[in-house]
Amino acid sequence: MPLSLLSRRDLLCAGGVAVGASVLPFAHARNTRDNARAKSVIYLWLAGGVTHHESFDPKPTAPEEIRGTLSTIQTTLPGVRFAEVMPQMAKQVDKIALVRTFAAGTDDHFQAQARALSGRMVNLQQIDTEPNIGAVVSKLNGPRAGFPGYVAVPGITRPGPPPKNLFVGGWLGRQYGPFMTGGKSKNEDFTAGVKEDVPEEEFTKQAVRPGAGLDESRLAGRSSLREKLDRALKHSEPASAVADEFRGAFGMLLSPQVRAAFDLGKETEKVRDRYGKTKIGTRCLLARRLVEAGAPFVMVDYGYDPEYGNLWDQHNAPSQNFPHICEMAKKPYHLAGVDRAFAALLDDLAVRGRLNDTLVVFLTDFGRTPKINKEGGRDHWGRTGSIFFAGGGTNGGQVIGATDARGADPVTAAYTPADAAATIYDALGLDLATVLHDREGREIPMLPTGTPIKGVL
Repeated sequence: MPLSLLSRRDLLCAGGVAVGASVLPFAHARNTRDNARAKSVIYLWLAGGVTHHESFDPKPTAPEEIRGTLSTIQTTLPGVRFAEVMPQMAKQVDKIALVRTFAAGTDDHFQAQARALSGRMVNLQQIDTEPNIGAVVSKLNGPRAGFPGYVAVPGITRPGPPPKNLFVGGWLGRQYGPFMTGGKSKNEDFTAGVKEDVPEEEFTKQAVRPGAGLDESRLAGRSSLREKLDRALKHSEPASAVADEFRGAFGMLLSPQVRAAFDLGKETEKVRDRYGKTKIGTRCLLARRLVEAGAPFVMVDYGYDPEYGNLWDQHNAPSQNFPHICEMAKKPYHLAGVDRAFAALLDDLAVRGRLNDTLVVFLTDFGRTPKINKEGGRDHWGRTGSIFFAGGGTNGGQVIGATDARGADPVTAAYTPADAAATIYDALGLDLATVLHDREGREIPMLPTGTPIKGVL
């Protein structure tokens, strides 16, 4: 097969390196201003549309068909209440800027997710052409400490039908897409529950395991093959990107510091229990370890799931076989587990002195309908929802924006995915007027619309 036709998986298999379908760019131009508040980002991505009524914006005085059956609890911020399944986050409000008027502007999953992931107000024809925020950061700031510029843990979410990968480098090029620690998704159709046969701790690092029979010395010996491939590919621009990936894969596998960051066995049982030995707990703990070891941008991916199905897209259609949304919220793999994991992450970063320079962002597609449907679920609601920012220069201990008595519409200013992206870029010290270039060299604004959310930073 001609080298120009080799896929990156072919190249990596030739080298015996298991890095899934990920990309490791190592050429970049740093673009961070001196006034950067954050050095790293942890992007908490819960794809599917997290209900704001059962989490950060309950409506206790509304009729039961709106408020549901959950009670509410007082947070550490006077007058601010969360749903009862969020007791740990209620204690961490001093660390977060909660935005209750996040408006995706669409009820379509594909479109809303692409907007949140890219910060660009895309239409349905652009859902996989626009680069993720992490891809832009990777392009501008590059890799660090042996890690690629953009890591997704585990990077398996595929909304559908049909299943679609929205974790992309878009027009920047596939080399700026995320390194997906879980490798290839094991189940492309998340409408059906399929048990994973790999423990979560192992699943989240499948893509950084050497192939069978490859020890460190044998891996190092593959460098001559790598160099030959580099020379053969140097005149082909698309193939050169693959060569960068190939080179980066060896670097990750041969770095003791990178390999150690993936080893959750180095954490005490007490710490692991605080996060919760759940999928979301394990992924948040791994994100903290990766950032602490130097990774610049880590996405925690906890959305459509092979075991739990469309976890946050809780219409409660008969095919989903979910309990009532208020009962679902109490499950350790649902909001109760998210509460525990998110709170432990914020507290752990603070205790370790890393919260000030690590921006933590929670994002989802959109909120859910004010009225619980007849099946006991809530439907898509692009008019409002809740997100939060913490660390990395965030002014914690505040709620930005308010919704009406039903949680249906903002009664103060609404903020778009573009505004959320602008806030992330601003925290990193990136100039919002930056102009990028696509693979054909055409100039494209880094962020065509959007301004930092006032008061967050």
